[in-house]
Formats: sequence, C-alpha cells, structure tokens
Amino acid sequence: MKTITLRYIEDFLTSELKGALRHIAIRRGELCIEVSPKDFLQTLILLRDHPDLAFRQLVDICGVDYPDRAPRFEVVYHLLSHRYNNRIRLKAGVGEGELMPTASHLFKAANWYEREIWDLYGVGFEGHPDLRRLLTDYGFEGHPLRKDFPLTGFSEVRYDFEKEKVAYAPVNLPQDFRQFDFESPWKAMTPEQVILPGDEKATRDIL
Repeated sequence: MKTITLRYIEDFLTSELKGALRHIAIRRGELCIEVSPKDFLQTLILLRDHPDLAFRQLVDICGVDYPDRAPRFEVVYHLLSHRYNNRIRLKAGVGEGELMPTASHLFKAANWYEREIWDLYGVGFEGHPDLRRLLTDYGFEGHPLRKDFPLTGFSEVRYDFEKEKVAYAPVNLPQDFRQFDFESPWKAMTPEQVILPGDEKATRDIL
C-alpha cells in the first residue's frame, strides 16, 4: 500500500478544489481546510470517495459560535481515513439564518450530530430527514451553546406530576445570598481578614 502524506493531500486539494477552497493548512498532525457551504458537499464527497483520500469515517461534527464575527457560526467535520491513517478537519462558516447542506445521506453518523448542532447553536441543515431537538426538550426556547444565551437560561424546567409533562416557568431566584464567613472564594477579603479561622494551627509549635 502506498503512503499518502498530509502534504500530498494538501497539494492535491489545492489543485482539485481551486476556487472552492477558502483556507488550507496542516496543524498539529491534522489537515484543516475551509470551504463555503455551497461547496461543502462536493468537497465531502471528494474526501470520502477519492482512492488517494478515502476519508470514510465521520468521527465528529461540532459547532463554534463567534458572535462578533461574520459569518457568526462555524460547523466543523472531523474525518478519518483508516486506509492511510490520516485525519482531516473540514470547516464551513455559516451566517445567522443561513443553512448548511446535510451530510446525513453521505454519513449516517451525521444525522444526530447535525440535530445536536441545530439544538445547541440553531444552525439548520437543509435536506435533513428529521431535524428535531436532541438534548433539550422539544418545547425548549433558545439555543444553549450560543455565547449570548444567559447563564441561568430564560426559564426553569421541572416535571409536573399532575400534568404528566415537562413544565416551564420564568427563572425565579427568590433566595437571598447567604452571609459570607470569608471562607468562601466568592468574596474578596480586606487585609485585616487575611487570617481565616483555622489558620492559627499553621503557626502553632510542633510538640
């Protein structure tokens, strides 16, 4: 079996993809390439089916949120070639409200990965056979991994045993903050409070 290096793949893709390729580089033992959503499927098919590439396993798909950048989101596909023991990272930038083409018909593993990204980031996948929420409840509002999603969420969730379904209510934090005894790291101490209860043991003479 011939050896296919990442440098060879880099040169091959640079020649083959031409205008579709936005960025390509080898980083930490993996080849990273970036294309636009419209060129994504042709790139994925090339990576999977070309005999010198043979990236037949979809290892993972993840989303990234860059709220101050355009396009705001990035969808990242990690592929593995068992034949040549190579890894590649395929990226596509996606704007707010823009759709990515689904890869679920090319890799069965893409189905749930894409549902997860839709659920947590709100990035839709055109042509997906069953684009429903995966990790949150079907009635959940918002997308929790977006950088602008509040830490406490918009609502609190509990199971209502009387209604026998998940119930939502506005976030309610009625409990006052507890009185600090300066043993908590959440409140800064004044110079007079540097010695904490129990610190006197450290200065006690050892018998």
